[in-house]
Amino acid sequence: MCLAVPMKIIQINDDNTGIVAADDASYKVSLSLIKDPVVEEFVIVHAGYAIEKLDEEEANTRIDLFRELAEVNSEMVKQ
Repeated sequence: MCLAVPMKIIQINDDNTGIVAADDASYKVSLSLIKDPVVEEFVIVHAGYAIEKLDEEEANTRIDLFRELAEVNSEMVKQ
């Protein structure tokens, strides 16, 4: 199964790549599929590519869902 993760653009490079971040993790990704990317925008990242822009409210909703899934998974592993 593949996941697409909401992340915030924190840097845009001249080579159509950028640095995105979520919590304490940051990654270099291709921004070639995003029209007019802007620092501080949220995007969905899949397989090293930003594939879709998100507004901040939707991004935070999805981030909260990922955190809930992580908590459930953590509890299941403990059992």
